Amino acid sequence: MANSPKAPPADPIDVRLVRRLADILTETGLSEIEVEHSGLKIRVAKTLTAGPTQLTYAPSPIAAAPAAAAAAAAAAATSSSAPAASVDSAPAREAGDLVKSPMVGSVYLQPEPGAEPFVKVGDTVAAGQTLMIIEAMKTMNPIPAPRAGRIVEILVEDSQPVEFGEPLAVIG
Repeated sequence: MANSPKAPPADPIDVRLVRRLADILTETGLSEIEVEHSGLKIRVAKTLTAGPTQLTYAPSPIAAAPAAAAAAAAAAATSSSAPAASVDSAPAREAGDLVKSPMVGSVYLQPEPGAEPFVKVGDTVAAGQTLMIIEAMKTMNPIPAPRAGRIVEILVEDSQPVEFGEPLAVIG
């Protein structure tokens, strides 16, 4: 029996430990965990799918809901105690349509540093005309006018970071 096959070496990886580490990932919301003991290193990581994209945009609606409720409460208080003209955003919204940011990024009001801005307050614009650009992930994205009209107000500063859905300008 000297020629009998050798038994396979014992598996150095403890499957129960790997399962416990995976459970810890799930319980804590971590995406990766690594443990080293007695020269054995075990790393368990989740493959992330569409979750981060959803999380990126989740704060905007959540933050917008309290802001909208606060704005409604302020408008109600203002309308009962003072004229509506004292509310900063009410005249602009009544005077035209808001152009909102379609993405998160940095807004630029001109095509390059030192150049004339795409539009100024009082300019007449055509539908589809570029109003400004938003840089997102090193890509310059033109923001077109949704309709023809006159620029009533520009609500952002040059190079300002903007969030998804943030008002950029008002077209009357």
